[in-house]
Amino acid sequence: MSERGPATAPSHDSSPESPSATAATASLTRARRTSLLVTFILGGLTALPPLSMDMYLPALPQVTDALNSPAATIQLTLTACLAGMALGQLVIGPMSDKWGRRRPLLVGMVVYVLATAICALAPTAELLIAFRLLQGLAGAAGVVIARAVVRDLYDGDEMARFFSTLMLISGAAPIVAPLIGGQVLRFADWRGVFVVLTGVGTVLTLMVWRGLGETLPPERRHTGGVGSALRTMRGLLGDRVFAGYTLTGGFAFAVLFSYISASPFVVQEIYGASPQTFSLLFGLNSVGLILVGQINGKLLVGRVRLDKVLAVGLAVVLVSAVSLLLMATGVFGEIGLTPIATALFVLMSAMGIVLPNTNAQALMRTPHAAGSASALLGTTSFLVGAIASPLVGIAGEDTAVPMALVQLVCAMLSVSCFLALCRPWQQRDAHPAPAPAKD
Repeated sequence: MSERGPATAPSHDSSPESPSATAATASLTRARRTSLLVTFILGGLTALPPLSMDMYLPALPQVTDALNSPAATIQLTLTACLAGMALGQLVIGPMSDKWGRRRPLLVGMVVYVLATAICALAPTAELLIAFRLLQGLAGAAGVVIARAVVRDLYDGDEMARFFSTLMLISGAAPIVAPLIGGQVLRFADWRGVFVVLTGVGTVLTLMVWRGLGETLPPERRHTGGVGSALRTMRGLLGDRVFAGYTLTGGFAFAVLFSYISASPFVVQEIYGASPQTFSLLFGLNSVGLILVGQINGKLLVGRVRLDKVLAVGLAVVLVSAVSLLLMATGVFGEIGLTPIATALFVLMSAMGIVLPNTNAQALMRTPHAAGSASALLGTTSFLVGAIASPLVGIAGEDTAVPMALVQLVCAMLSVSCFLALCRPWQQRDAHPAPAPAKD
């Protein structure tokens, strides 16, 4: 694989004086010169989905009472937002390959702000569900285009480092979002949460407008319609190595989703932790993920081959999942919270290696279709995670075995995809996956 520095956009005109080449180079140079601002913008965009989901969680009981709806109906507001974020990426990613990154991102952010504002005013549960779906569809623009922008600007080790840096911002979102939501509820009702999210979306939209230039020059854009986009995605999935990294990351993300879904119940109800202790442990696990992500980006990338780093991360996840299952099934006898919490901490921290490196390795294959590739990465992760999450409670509320079993199965599938499809022991050529023919 190619491992060069921040990627400059190639031009089809070989002349160094080509206006398109000059403009593209100038755009990318400006982006690198304002790298701190770009990092904050892209980090904020990738943090938007967890903010949209988790800030709302403390308000669920209030919403149930205020809208006089069953809890199961109000839970659909979460499902709708998650489904929108998953499906929206499939639409917006190819759009950004055709029209550039900036226009679809700005349109998506404006729609996100409007949909969120309407959520704050929704008089019925049905209307809230509908606009949460629209909020998710529009919010998907941020996360899918942020990954594509990183691919436009960087390549090789630099891209892996940048993804690790983004985790410093996006990884903190699940920690602070419920805390912010809880504080908002001290001064306002549940509608205040959506007012705050509207403000966050507005600020991000203005930052994108003022601080993030176009990173995909016209000569690198796709010219076809829906058929071309579908052929591009089919071609990406037909690339064994890209599909391998996508599935490796998707199943690893399912391990993360399983933890998020089951840990409140496992830690509090089975092992007797207080809500405060659970919040502390949840925060520590998130901090571990962020810190390991920074170690990956600052110390490992560039010194150790990415596949080797990824293999170690996957091995740690697999060993942690095995340990959790053995403890949950009673192989070690009666155990307390500390061993379970330790295994969860190690497992979650290893995600700081696995997630950025699978993204980087997959996107290295796709300079010709970064938006579509980013869409497939995000949608696969969301859908596999959404399928795995309900399984953690399948055996009721008296055992942690389902959580540990789901995590182990997903970890084994992640490792299997890495070995069978990515085949890291093979010396691959330095060329990316072939670009599809333009219409």
